Amino acid sequence: MLLAQPMIPQETINLIALSKTRGINLVNAKTLVDMFGPIPDLSEMRRELTQRIPDASTRLINALQQVERYLDEAKREAEYAERSGIKVLDIHDEDYPSRLRLCEDAPLVLYYYGQANFNRRRVINIIGTRRCSNYGRELCEHFVSELKRLCPDVLIVSGLAYGIDVCAHKAALDQGMDTVGVLAHGLDTIYPAVHRDIAVQMVRKGGGLLTEYTHGTTPEKMNFVRRNRIVAGISDACIVVESGAKGGSLITADMSKSYDREVFAFPGRVFDMSSAGCNKLIASNCAALLTSPEDFVNDMGWNDTPITKPSAPAIQLELFDNLTDEERAIIASLRDVDKKHVNQISLETEIAYSRVGMLLFDLEMRGYVLALGGAMYSMAHVRPSSGETDL
Repeated sequence: MLLAQPMIPQETINLIALSKTRGINLVNAKTLVDMFGPIPDLSEMRRELTQRIPDASTRLINALQQVERYLDEAKREAEYAERSGIKVLDIHDEDYPSRLRLCEDAPLVLYYYGQANFNRRRVINIIGTRRCSNYGRELCEHFVSELKRLCPDVLIVSGLAYGIDVCAHKAALDQGMDTVGVLAHGLDTIYPAVHRDIAVQMVRKGGGLLTEYTHGTTPEKMNFVRRNRIVAGISDACIVVESGAKGGSLITADMSKSYDREVFAFPGRVFDMSSAGCNKLIASNCAALLTSPEDFVNDMGWNDTPITKPSAPAIQLELFDNLTDEERAIIASLRDVDKKHVNQISLETEIAYSRVGMLLFDLEMRGYVLALGGAMYSMAHVRPSSGETDL
């Protein structure tokens, strides 16, 4: 049983209140927090709003006039979390998922029951239809089993739903891998109820349960759509095992693409309705064709076999006086490794994926880095701009 959590700070309670305030959408809330940072005083934020955002909409200004009305609810939620051993991760918390923090519609607050580290090196989500076939179950089990052999440290995320979701969780547990379920309701209940035993095992064996919803929130239809962005944003890659022509898996895959995550799909027979969505993703180049765990590991750059190349002295960052702080952070991330995926660079530097891509392109043009294909990069050993070699 988990121990009660330390007293939740006022800044976190304020963010709970802000997340509950009607009239403030996800993107606006994230923009406010990015601009103000930790918010010890809601009234001060309200007073400074028009100074910080001169063109703030009337709707946003009016909504912020109401935010303090939600403080009592926020305090009750914090007290419930403390009693229940639930971790409240606000967006500034070091344990908050760093990948998700970079998304423009990231939740201000997450509620977590478990022990898994969301900021480990490798995180994937495995999703699919609730009406999976034997083929889909076998694919899921085989993939997780082989992934354990190739990359045992991967965290597997899914939605604890019927079908492929719960199959992924079970397969991870069978292989001794950490697995996290992202819920569309509060942590005071489990839906579907038949998965309660699986949820308990996930928590006890190093994984856990994660949600943006406060206790008492019921599993409404729109909550499932909204929670899909967390499944997508928290991960390096999205793997669709089976999916019909419509459904939540395709929504999650689309969200993953919008966050510049890698998307993979297993193909199925053309007449199988449960594979229609996967085949469509592949045919439209929205997902890479996935046939084996080895291909996935290689495409992600997670094969840690060293590449033979000329040795070079350690890179001294002080030589790069003409680089910006962001560029220097990228160079530091690529030091002492043979290659690294853009996703990993983005995670380590906490620079948005799209921004990292632009910076890498510029660094490549100036001779600092090499593009290796498959969104992989390495340090270059020649700097044409100065004529120096072997950096």
